[in-house]
Amino acid sequence: MNKQLLVLLPLALVLVLACNTAGQILSPVADDPAAAYGVDRENALYLSASQPRTLDPATTHGGPSGPIGAIFSGLVSLDTDLQVRPEIASGWQIDNEGTRYTFYLNPEARFHDGRPVKAADVIFSWERALRPTTGSDTAATYLGDIVGAQDILGGLGDSLSGARAISDHILEVTIDAPKPYFLSKLTYPAAYLVDRENVSQPDWEHAPNGTGPFKLQEWIDDQILILVRNDNYYYEPAAIAHVVLLMGAGIPLSMYETDEIDLVGIGGSTLERVQDPNNTLFADLRLGTNLCVSYTGFNNQVAPFDDPLVRQAFSVAVNQQKLVDGLYKGNVLPAAGPLPPGMPGYGSVQGYDYDPELARSLLVQAGYGDPSDLPPLTFTTSGYGSVNSLVTALITMWQDNLGVTVEPVLIDPFIYLDELYAGRVGHIFNSGWCADYPDPENFLDVLFHSASRQNLAGFRNPEIDGLLEQARVEVDIEKRLRLYGEIEQRLLEEAPALFLVHGLSAVLVKPYVQGYVDTPIGVSQWHKISLDRSLD
Repeated sequence: MNKQLLVLLPLALVLVLACNTAGQILSPVADDPAAAYGVDRENALYLSASQPRTLDPATTHGGPSGPIGAIFSGLVSLDTDLQVRPEIASGWQIDNEGTRYTFYLNPEARFHDGRPVKAADVIFSWERALRPTTGSDTAATYLGDIVGAQDILGGLGDSLSGARAISDHILEVTIDAPKPYFLSKLTYPAAYLVDRENVSQPDWEHAPNGTGPFKLQEWIDDQILILVRNDNYYYEPAAIAHVVLLMGAGIPLSMYETDEIDLVGIGGSTLERVQDPNNTLFADLRLGTNLCVSYTGFNNQVAPFDDPLVRQAFSVAVNQQKLVDGLYKGNVLPAAGPLPPGMPGYGSVQGYDYDPELARSLLVQAGYGDPSDLPPLTFTTSGYGSVNSLVTALITMWQDNLGVTVEPVLIDPFIYLDELYAGRVGHIFNSGWCADYPDPENFLDVLFHSASRQNLAGFRNPEIDGLLEQARVEVDIEKRLRLYGEIEQRLLEEAPALFLVHGLSAVLVKPYVQGYVDTPIGVSQWHKISLDRSLD
């Protein structure tokens, strides 16, 4: 999931919801705020979530595990085993060169209003996502391999020459080079279908005409979002009638304990407490891993972080193990590089050793023998009113080990990612990334190629660019992984970012929730969940 995360959370519950629209006053009925909308608590999944920034799949920064992945769909999707499976495309063929894909659309696929899905709808949706006027931060990354995409992105054309409707239900797609991960890219929301007429309406996101297993029934700002089952879904309809997202001021863990919600992600001291077998919540706990990395980025485009020696100095001045043991209570894994455990190619590099003396020496080599020679430094992070403990710990280590002063700059979490994508990252910034598909390209290329929209650090290295471009089209798996190992090692030497930790997933799940899978990548699965109240 292009999931440039504000904090490292259990991936399956990272609902990067997004929209800011006018709402109305919610009138609760009894103790259930969804009862007023015909929701039967016995046949509905209740979750805690934050206010959506958008429900437009072209402009979301989140993946398919939230409402967008339930309302909309694309040609293909990832299942809970992280395998590409048919969605709107019931099948496909790839030519011998690996550049031409022929997709056969499911003739039963319908929009929510009953209109049949046609190949022209796919082309329209992709062209819309690519147009600069749409303002997508992700379309270039996930659709940019299609021939003609770069012309649209650059404002040089309006039609996608590499996508051709052979008939209503046959779509031919040509990409610029053989890329073994191309199908996986199409599982990301930027490739989802939207209805041409629907998206031309004002405030269409409050009445989206999607193709997914659920429809949007109700959305009241900062209070509630309700999805209702799409009984005409082209595969088996969802087992539950509704999904209810509660967006009020409640504390998620407390809401779980009082049976207001059915799933909740936990961490830190709460996880430590729940791991006690004597705790009443212990039986509900599910532990797993996430294909995620939490990192602190350096702005490679401005002094002093335009110098790799300075970036290295700030990296080795951080006691990573102290963060893991103290701040995270051991509930994360230290990151040697960007690739997380479970990702092909993981384990090929050695991370930074904590060495304050070396850190000070590197600053001297960079020409900053006196810390006062450094310009005033800022650390951009998200929050309301107070700086989070990770940023505080990092600033303290840099001050103690390097003698530098770093001032935090707090940004409203609701717009934090928008600020980063707009280039307002300061000198240092907090971020993270979770996989959208299990391929090292999704980390190394997406985060650090000079032309990538997700390269928030502004890192530029022509030699590494060349290696990344070589790895994109290498079909020999062993050679490809060796290339990525070399790239990851080169990135550590250049230190465009400080890779901190990899997350472990911890989720509390009510016993009556059946079919939920704690996946290392967020996938659409609410329609696969059933509720067996006899197990309550």
